[in-house]
Amino acid sequence: MTGNILLNGKKKRLEYGAVAYVTQEDVMLGTLTVRETLTFSAHLRLPTTLSKEEVKDIVEGTIMEMGLQDCGDTVIGNWHRRGISGGEKKRLSIALEILTMPKMLFLDEPTSGLDSASAFFVVQSLRNIARDGRTVVSSIHQPSSEVFALFDDLFLLSGGETVYFGEAKMAVQFFAEAGFPCPSRRNPSDHFLRCINSDFDAITATLKGSQRLRDKPTSSDPFMEMATAQIKSALVEKYRDSKYAKMARARSQEISKIEGLEVETKSGSQATWWKQLTTLTKRSFVNMCRDVGYYWARIVIYILVSICVGTVFYDVGYGNTAILARVACGAFITGFMTFMSIGGFPSFIEELKVFNKERLNGYYGVAAYTLSNFLSAFPFLVTISLITGTITFYLVKFRSGFSHYAFFCLNIFFSIAVIESLMMVVASMVPNYLMGIVTGAGIIGILMMTSGFFRLLPDLPKIFWRYPISYISFSSWALQGAYKNDFIGLEFDPLLPGDRKLTGDEIITKYFGVTVDRSKWWDLTAVVVILICYRLIFFIILKMKEKASPFLQEIYAKKTLEHLDKRPSFRKVPSLASSKRHQPLHSLSSQEGLNSPLH
Repeated sequence: MTGNILLNGKKKRLEYGAVAYVTQEDVMLGTLTVRETLTFSAHLRLPTTLSKEEVKDIVEGTIMEMGLQDCGDTVIGNWHRRGISGGEKKRLSIALEILTMPKMLFLDEPTSGLDSASAFFVVQSLRNIARDGRTVVSSIHQPSSEVFALFDDLFLLSGGETVYFGEAKMAVQFFAEAGFPCPSRRNPSDHFLRCINSDFDAITATLKGSQRLRDKPTSSDPFMEMATAQIKSALVEKYRDSKYAKMARARSQEISKIEGLEVETKSGSQATWWKQLTTLTKRSFVNMCRDVGYYWARIVIYILVSICVGTVFYDVGYGNTAILARVACGAFITGFMTFMSIGGFPSFIEELKVFNKERLNGYYGVAAYTLSNFLSAFPFLVTISLITGTITFYLVKFRSGFSHYAFFCLNIFFSIAVIESLMMVVASMVPNYLMGIVTGAGIIGILMMTSGFFRLLPDLPKIFWRYPISYISFSSWALQGAYKNDFIGLEFDPLLPGDRKLTGDEIITKYFGVTVDRSKWWDLTAVVVILICYRLIFFIILKMKEKASPFLQEIYAKKTLEHLDKRPSFRKVPSLASSKRHQPLHSLSSQEGLNSPLH
C-alpha cells in the first residue's frame, strides 16, 4: 500500500483526534445506557480541565444532534437484556466519534443491516454533521433513492479504477452522456452498480433465459447485451477526459493553494492518564456489576461448589486416612475450583472488542486499560476468595488460626487472579471465545498436571516437565503453599496402631516430595510473580499487535491482490453461455412430456 495522504493539499498523517473512524460493527458495552456510554467516552477523551457540567452539556448536545433523546436512558443491550434498535445503535456509534469534534469522519457502511427508515435517519444525521463544517467520508451499501439524494459528492470505484468522482446529483447526467442513461423509474445508485459491478453478469445471463424476456423480441434495457467489463471500461475512459474530472482536479488544486488551511493536530485524548485510569476502572466495574455472566453467576457456582467440598470433606480430622483427604481437598480447591474462572472469558472477549475499537481511535493507552481491568475485578475476586475460603476452611476444619485462614484465602485469590490473567493472554491471541476457552483449558490442564498432585514433583521427568514447566506453573507453587499451611505443626495417626504419630513436616516431605526449607509465603510470592508476568505478557502482546498491525495488513493486502489476479473474472469477461446451470428456461406448458430443462 503506497501513496500520499494530503489534507488541504499538505502532507499529513491521519492522527488520532483530527480523524475519527466508525466501524461497520457496532461494538459497545451492552450493559450501559446511551447517556452513560457517551459520558464515559467524554471523560476519557475531553480535557480534564473541563468541569462536570461542561462535559454534561457536551454529552447532551451530542444526544440532541444525533436524535437519541428518546433512548438516552435505555441500555444498549446484550445477550440477556433487550436494548436499543439497530439504527439507534449506529447513531450512538457516530455520536461517540463526534464528541471531540474531529475534522474528518470516516464510516464503513453505516447503513448495513438497517431498514430503509433507520438508514435514512442515520445518513440524515451524517448530513447534519457535514453541514456543521466537518468532512464525512462514507462507503454506502445499496442506498435507497432518498438516502442517495442526501449525499453531496459521489466517488464510484470499480476494480481500483475511478469511474466517477464529482457532485452526486451530476452522476446521472454523466452516465447519460456516456451512453448509459438511468431509466426513469430506477434508483440511480442501483443503476450505477448495475453498470460497474461484475456480479450482475450472472444475473443478466439468468434473466436472458427466463420466459418473460424470451418472449420479447427486444429488451427494454439498452445494454443488456453488454458485459460489465465493457461498460466499466467505457465509463472509465469517458470520465478520464470529461469535464467532471477536470472540475474535480481544478477544485483540489484550488483548495491546496489556499493559505491558512493547516489542519491542527491533536492527540486522540486530551484527558490525563490518571483520569483515563479512574474512568476506565469505574466503567469496567459498572459493566461487571450489571453483566450476570461476568462474576455473579460464578459467585453462585463457587458458593454451591464450596458447600459441596465442605460437606464431602466435613471435619476431616487427624486420622491416617485424613492425610490423603486433606491433600485431595487442597488440590481440588487450588486446582479445579480456580479453574472455574475461565467462565468469564466470553464477557472479557466482548470487553476486549470495545478496547480494540476505542484504541483504534486513540481513546486511551494499553497500560491504563490493563491496570483498570485488574482494579475493577479486584472486589469480585476478593469476594469469591473470601466466600470460598471461609466456607471450605471452617467446614473441612483445616489447621486453625487466623494466619492460616488468611493464607488460605490469599492463596485462592492469587490463583484465581492468575487464571484470569492467563485467559486475558489467550484472549489477546485467540479472539474467538470458543477457541479461546478450549485453548485456555488446555494450557491450564497442562499446568495442573505438573502441580505435584497427580505425580510428585521429584518424580517428574527432568527435561521439560520438571524444568521449566513445573516452575512456571502457578498450581505447583499454590499447592506446595497449601500443603505447608495445613500440615506443618500437626500430627496424624500412624498406619498401624501402636506406631509413633506422623508429623506434618514428615508427611509432606517424604510422601509428597515438598521441601520445607522455604516458607509458605515464598510459595505465595512465586504465585504473585507469575500473576505479574501474565499481566506484563498481556500488555506486551497488545502493544506488539498495535505495532505489527500495519505490517500484517500490508502482507494480507498483497496476498489478496495475488489471489484476485488469478481469478478468471479479473482477466477476461466471464462467459455464461456454455454453462449447464444457465440454460434457457421454458414455460411450464412447454415442459409437458419433457425432461427437466436443466438436463
